[in-house]
Amino acid sequence: MNIDQIVQQARDTETQLVRFIYCDSSGVIRGKATHIDHLSGRMVYGIGLTVAMQSFTSSETIAPGAGFGPVGEIRLVPDPETFTTLPYSPGNARMIADMFTLDRKPWANCPRFFLKRMIERANDLGLRMKAAFESEFSLIIETDDGYEPFDRSLCFSTVGMDYADEYIGDLVEALGQQGINVEQYYAELGAGQQELSVTYADALRAADNQITLRDTARGVAMKQGLIASFAPKPFANEAGNGCHIHFSAWDKEGETNLFFDAGDRYKLSPIAYQFIAGVLHHLPGLLGLSAPSVNSYRRLQPHFWSSAFVCFGPDNREAPVRIASGFWGDEMKTVNLELKPSDSSHNPYLALGGLIAAGLDGIEKELQPPEPVLMDPGDMQESERKDKGIERLPTSLKEATDALGRDEVLMEAMGEVLSREYLLIKSADWESSRDQEVESELHQYIHRY
Repeated sequence: MNIDQIVQQARDTETQLVRFIYCDSSGVIRGKATHIDHLSGRMVYGIGLTVAMQSFTSSETIAPGAGFGPVGEIRLVPDPETFTTLPYSPGNARMIADMFTLDRKPWANCPRFFLKRMIERANDLGLRMKAAFESEFSLIIETDDGYEPFDRSLCFSTVGMDYADEYIGDLVEALGQQGINVEQYYAELGAGQQELSVTYADALRAADNQITLRDTARGVAMKQGLIASFAPKPFANEAGNGCHIHFSAWDKEGETNLFFDAGDRYKLSPIAYQFIAGVLHHLPGLLGLSAPSVNSYRRLQPHFWSSAFVCFGPDNREAPVRIASGFWGDEMKTVNLELKPSDSSHNPYLALGGLIAAGLDGIEKELQPPEPVLMDPGDMQESERKDKGIERLPTSLKEATDALGRDEVLMEAMGEVLSREYLLIKSADWESSRDQEVESELHQYIHRY
């Protein structure tokens, strides 16, 4: 749609305010809104934003040593393709924005532009990246005594579906009205935990869809007096919330899955194995982008089905990279790979961009992965894991971000400005958490994500 069509649609739906939103480097969805009377102009010249916002830590402070502070401004310029009214918030609409400098150039510290660059890098190799984010989140009730799960139903139970029926019905309808098709839903293992899978899309749209899903899930929950939290570990003694990334590479027309090979034992092509090898090689640093919060590492433990060791395997849900088996009769379109050590405290543009950068490095260098692991690597003896080269993933945010800082491929892909600010933010997050009580951390993340 062009500007005039968007303005007309906004007026036809009695929209008063249109939000220009973005996801910052701490994974927080933020934005500013313009009145409908000013929308056409703002779509051209954007809304001003202080550069300091991209140096914010998870505690709402500017990271020590950050390169951005009170001086300087960028513009939030919306992507017209992302316009949608908000079904759960009458009178409001939303567009996802890119960040531009005042001389109208893409800002080096914009996460969405980072993903766009990685998509172009894949395109240069003849690959069209597609993805989908598979989200888990917890429905929570706030009481005078704190926070409680919405219910205590069992994993995949129909009782859990019935408890959440009104909420999930409203959520699925709201997502559908915004062009997002929910493919699967079920009540997950944790108390009050839900899981939604949405339709595959081109990589940029997949990340945009994840932003829309998070915003919509929380907005619908608020209307029903609930909290929808995507925090990795909202309750210390309950299952954590992941955000698995499913991905594959297609031809430029988007018709042929280039990760598929009918003759292979796992239906994977040579470049799929090279992509896996690249992801495994860069996985310690990649975790700094895909599982980037202190809270993330309460979830990434052995035997938690979230992955704790560097390996891959067919339908192995304890492996960080899972070969997802295809659907009967439709294997070419449905065989894909899944990154499991990932959660919604990430910025989806950074997580997916880093994943693509890692995989492309494997293709360019023609790396080969080790043998797939066909059991829970946590059940192996330490000596067996050592013999097979199966290393422990980082166990803390500090370990992951230190690994990210040493990863020349990921640092180069992010660029000097984005990588520098990101590492400063994560260092500050780690330092501020060291004296924080567990309950304080959990409560902070419940509301933040």
